Amino acid sequence: MAELNSLEELGTVAEAAEPAAPVHVQKLDAHGRAYATGKRKDAIARVWVKPGSGKIVVNDKEYDKYFARPVLQMILRQPIVAVNRDGQYDIMATVAGGGLSGQAGAVRHGISKALTYYEPELRSILKKGGFLTRDSRVVERKKYGKAKARKSFQFSKR
Repeated sequence: MAELNSLEELGTVAEAAEPAAPVHVQKLDAHGRAYATGKRKDAIARVWVKPGSGKIVVNDKEYDKYFARPVLQMILRQPIVAVNRDGQYDIMATVAGGGLSGQAGAVRHGISKALTYYEPELRSILKKGGFLTRDSRVVERKKYGKAKARKSFQFSKR
C-alpha cells in the first residue's frame, strides 16, 4: 500500500481500487446441460436445462399432466416466457416435498437459475422479474399454549 501525503492522492487511490462487476460465466455439466436447485416452502426441485424443442418434464410426466391447474402451469412457464425462449429448451425436473403450489414455485425458481447458468446474459431480465429470489416464506411453527401458530383457545372468564 502506497503512503498518502495529500487529499488529492487519496482520490486517485480510491478510483484505482474500485472493484469490477462480477462476471457470470456459463456453467454446464458433462452432458451440456445447466443444473440448478429451486426451493419454495418445503418443496425442493432439481432442474436440468438443455437446448431442445421446448419439452418440460416434471417427475417423469409432462408438466401439464403433473400440474393439472392452469395457474400452476402458468407459474412454471413464467421465466421461459419472460426471456422469450419458448420452445428453445428442454427442461427436466424432479421435485419433492410440500404441496403442488410450493412445487410449482420451486420448479420456477430452478428453471430461472438454470437459465442464468446456461445463458448468463439473461440474468438481468430474470432478476428484474423477481424470478431469481428464493421466496423465503414458510409455515409458522405452532407454539405451546396456543391452538395453532397464533390462534388462542376460547377465553372464558369463569
